[in-house]
Amino acid sequence: MATELLTTGRRITKRPSGLNRKKTSDWVVLAVAIVLGFFIAVPFLMILVNSFKSPEDYATSGPLSLPTEFYTDGLTAFWERVNFPEKLWNSIYISGLVAVFAVVISMFNAFALGIGRVKGRSWIVVLILLANMLPQEVLLYPLYFMFKQVGLYDNQWAVIIIFTVIQSAFGTYLLASVYGTFPKGLLEAASLDGASRWRILWTVVFPISRPTLSVLLIFFFIWTWNEFLIPLTFLISNATQTVPVAITVLQGDRLMDVTTTSASALLGLIPTLIFFLIFQRTLTRGITAGAVK
Repeated sequence: MATELLTTGRRITKRPSGLNRKKTSDWVVLAVAIVLGFFIAVPFLMILVNSFKSPEDYATSGPLSLPTEFYTDGLTAFWERVNFPEKLWNSIYISGLVAVFAVVISMFNAFALGIGRVKGRSWIVVLILLANMLPQEVLLYPLYFMFKQVGLYDNQWAVIIIFTVIQSAFGTYLLASVYGTFPKGLLEAASLDGASRWRILWTVVFPISRPTLSVLLIFFFIWTWNEFLIPLTFLISNATQTVPVAITVLQGDRLMDVTTTSASALLGLIPTLIFFLIFQRTLTRGITAGAVK
């Protein structure tokens, strides 16, 4: 609390020294955030600028200058060469199903491990965490052999199944620790009222953990959208490929130029950016929901 001193008809307020230190630290944090934001934004700005340059303009002025004319042939060339609407739908379809399936499976697993208290719970969680840490390169051959045998190779459901398992492993590890601290009194009250475990899950646990599940849904969608190695391995047909695979495959074409490559990166970035902006408030609420008990 500020100390007030009365002197010669004037009131002098003495502020605590901690307030000035706090303001100084806030300015330092703001300056660091601005610098980091600038370095993060530079690659996106370069992609945006070079997407609307002609090859001649790029060769003459380089990547850092503004375009002298509004050139859209690069966007048009990429759109037509890869049939971008088809690749966009493939990515949305795969990422959306993986996000929904992984969240549901994670919730079921975490409910059994965190609230149901399955025997050997700690070892199961550790095994799930270790499995989630395996690099994708280790999984390629056994997964390729397995899906080849069951007839799902070059099928989008192969990628959906793989990423659902991978993402749900992380989701189970995260939610199991969250559900492990769930208020026991609330669960006991619901049980005394005659609620079954299924009803407790959907009427008590699910509504309270909805912000966390929303964050997982957003992360799973974006992570799956950006995946490249497994879709490249399992989706060899042009009609089944995703946006990241289409972008990288075209970069090997001798007829491609830098401006068209920038245009392809811009078109691949816009859908995830729109998705993030739409669910930004949901993501913010979900992250801060656990800050206050």
